[in-house]
Amino acid sequence: MQSLLEKYFPNVLSIPDEFIEATKQTLYMSFWTALVGGVFGILLGVILVVSRPNGILPNRLLYSLLDKLINIVRSIPFIIMLSLLALVTRFVVGTTIGEKAALVPLVVGVVPFFARQIENALLEVDPGVIEAAESMGTSPLGIIFRVYLLEGLPGIVRVSALTIINVIGLTTMAGAVGAGGLGNLAISRGYNRFQTDVTIVATLLILILVFISQFISNQVIKKISH
Repeated sequence: MQSLLEKYFPNVLSIPDEFIEATKQTLYMSFWTALVGGVFGILLGVILVVSRPNGILPNRLLYSLLDKLINIVRSIPFIIMLSLLALVTRFVVGTTIGEKAALVPLVVGVVPFFARQIENALLEVDPGVIEAAESMGTSPLGIIFRVYLLEGLPGIVRVSALTIINVIGLTTMAGAVGAGGLGNLAISRGYNRFQTDVTIVATLLILILVFISQFISNQVIKKISH
């Protein structure tokens, strides 16, 4: 086995510490982006749902502005957003290099995507349940927490898993501009130095992270759906 590894993955065996560090960086960026982006994404998603023309707190102007802003930000390729937010990133964290610096564009890139997914998940809640809550005199805040977020929980978990997978993909692009992580290792070592085995293993590790996140979300959905 050792001889096979040395034959097909010689470059990987020479840099195990770099793989460990790159994996930690990817997990760091994914965790904090998912946490911060998740909070703002849910908030924006809820505002979109309740402020739409037929929502429980209709506000045509607010809905129109948020809807257009989300569409605009979502249409910007992430690799371009990294450049557009360079000054903001430097102001917030003091640098544009490293995993901490990557958090700013990652969060900005994820929030609109997640907000739209949350909006779609909450719109799947049975309108009859919402009408029943309103007829019983439930406050808008009560409807948000007791109806939208509670009844829409399976959908929220489902779109959260999709968003986390998207976040992991974005970290690989952030790595391409010096943010660290498995994406950076695959580009700087694997692609630039023609070390194909490094690219293959980095890609496999990214896929493993995706599969793990999907497996966990599937288990959570099964538990809350029964």
